[in-house]
Amino acid sequence: MLRLLGVLLLASAAPAAAQAPKPDAELHRAWAAGYRAAFVCSSLWNGAGKPLAAIERDELTGIYPEIEADVRALKADVDERAKTVRVTYRADMPPRIAEWNGREGCVTLPIGAQSATTVDPAKRRPNLDAQPWPMGDKGATWPIAQGMSSFERATMNMEAFGGRTSSLLIVKNGRIALERYWGGHDMHTAQRTFSVAKSMAATLIGHAVHQRRIDVTQPASIAEWQSPGDPRAAITTEQLMRMASGLTSDTAGNRSDAIYMGGASVRQWITQWPLLNPPNTRYRYANNDTLLATLSLKAALERAGTPLDPAAFFDRLGMTRTFAEHDKDGDYILSSQVWTTARDLARLGLLYQNDGMWRGERLLPADWRSFVTTPSGPQPDGAFRYGAGFWLLDRSEGVPADAFGGFGNRGQYVVIIPSRELVIVRQGYDDGTARLDIAKLVASVVAADDNDRRYSKGG
Repeated sequence: MLRLLGVLLLASAAPAAAQAPKPDAELHRAWAAGYRAAFVCSSLWNGAGKPLAAIERDELTGIYPEIEADVRALKADVDERAKTVRVTYRADMPPRIAEWNGREGCVTLPIGAQSATTVDPAKRRPNLDAQPWPMGDKGATWPIAQGMSSFERATMNMEAFGGRTSSLLIVKNGRIALERYWGGHDMHTAQRTFSVAKSMAATLIGHAVHQRRIDVTQPASIAEWQSPGDPRAAITTEQLMRMASGLTSDTAGNRSDAIYMGGASVRQWITQWPLLNPPNTRYRYANNDTLLATLSLKAALERAGTPLDPAAFFDRLGMTRTFAEHDKDGDYILSSQVWTTARDLARLGLLYQNDGMWRGERLLPADWRSFVTTPSGPQPDGAFRYGAGFWLLDRSEGVPADAFGGFGNRGQYVVIIPSRELVIVRQGYDDGTARLDIAKLVASVVAADDNDRRYSKGG
């Protein structure tokens, strides 16, 4: 990792006419091995799991071009009993290892690390399936009515919206009005959220705000920034949530490959980056900002004598097949590394649809939905504005102004429209050549809602 950082810093300092160093092919192969180990591990054992052939088809294709050939060529050694995956990429180096722990998904070990932990796959999440929706699956769907619904007609041809869809779920007035799966997926198949995890991080922060354990307007609690004269000490948790920290990062979009594929420590990797702009003056989408906000949350909770425990919070929502993964040191990778099902994403959407209330209990502050959907501070270019961990669809034609959602790479979406009591979930395996047009899909669902009144609250 230090070698990579040196390459990055040299590239940034080189004159414009100089030839930037080429990425290290050996490092890419090590990352490819880590990617394969991580995705096979998480796909096999998170949620209902997937067969290896489906993992090869879905998770290991259409990915970063610089590693895909190696990812496809390398072989995974799966130990079903120990719940570990090993991928050998060089004869003189230990294999890359990912281990499943039964409660929080898989941990990807650093390059060169040997397995040193005792995995307890018997430590499982609760099974709430028999409970009434939304805590469980009982009574989740509206009774089947005669004839095709407007939602069905509007989404019959998903190819028209682009990308490769694996799940589509529409919740109207609190119950599922449409639910479809492709490619062998079902309601318990977990997929990686990619950046929808950022919306989950914002939700965990909101819960801590409600408990009065963190004030997001105050400087973030990052121990590495507290030495005298460090200007980063003034960055607030809110600025991190809004992608307005002013920090630089390795690439635009900040892929965080060293963490995701290299097994690097979250804290070691993300706290090193220097300030580039005054906080709250530039929008720069960065995984690091969400990871730093999560570290700030963790520190605030630890001061209050409680650990950061995403699984416990998700279980309160019935999201028992949502796995927030962490690094070897226990720091959660809530910028991207969460696996979840379509129904669990719908449950997250319902929490916001209900303005932070869940089964009669307030879990988020009364103004939290307004907070995360207010585009305060600098904004990105493009069709969508940004709140705090959520994207806004308020400028999309045919979409109500209060529509917002969590967006993730490869076509992961949960969109909430409070004024329509609609939650729309779409998961997929999009790639660089075929992507879903989420605004077009949402507009079609909204138009269908105008034409279909069968989903009444009293039904």
